[in-house]
Amino acid sequence: MADSLPLFPLRAVLLPGANLPLHIFEPRYRQLTVDLVTGALPERVFGVVALRPSTDHEVTDISQLRPIGCSAALRQAKRLPDGRYDIISTGDRRFRLLEIDTTSAPYLMGTVEWVPDTEQPTSAVESVSMLVDAARAAHRRYCNAAWRSDDWTEPDADTETVQLAHTLAADCLLSLEDRQHLLEETRPLHRLRMVGQLLNREAGILSALHAVPAPPSEFNTPLCLN
Repeated sequence: MADSLPLFPLRAVLLPGANLPLHIFEPRYRQLTVDLVTGALPERVFGVVALRPSTDHEVTDISQLRPIGCSAALRQAKRLPDGRYDIISTGDRRFRLLEIDTTSAPYLMGTVEWVPDTEQPTSAVESVSMLVDAARAAHRRYCNAAWRSDDWTEPDADTETVQLAHTLAADCLLSLEDRQHLLEETRPLHRLRMVGQLLNREAGILSALHAVPAPPSEFNTPLCLN
């Protein structure tokens, strides 16, 4: 069943469970924030969808956007004296973008269908523990190479398998393409294997370069056409 969702195009990919801080300054997205805060959009949810690399102007066609995005639930909103907003949202559900509407609201609207995970086969259950351990080990390797010990924490031991890959990737500086592939992967065990491979690759690069990225807090505002 298709739903209507206000859209916020970004040069970033939001993963389910990840927090997304944004600084809202463009008038139409200020209005979106007002509608979220006041309940004009009663579920306080909007869609985050990544822009294609070639998009450098206002979105007018669905071809300018990635086909899969993630809904975001508004958690905090602070209005600044000049009318801008600082907000924090949390990724929730994966969706497929079916069409966009540029005229019915001040901001972009989309028609979406929700894309759930596929069920893992019973025969794969035996490999779950091994994949979980390998993915967590890759995350530790990456974070030990990238951050100070007080800049990261391990996901809770009871994090569900279906959510673990997204949680492991959330505080790691993966490319937009890598994060998009993770978002689009609907098979939880394949997603765990993928995130383990990505984090091992990135940890190896960091170790070889003897360089570390800036802390995650310095990347709080993804580039967008806001």
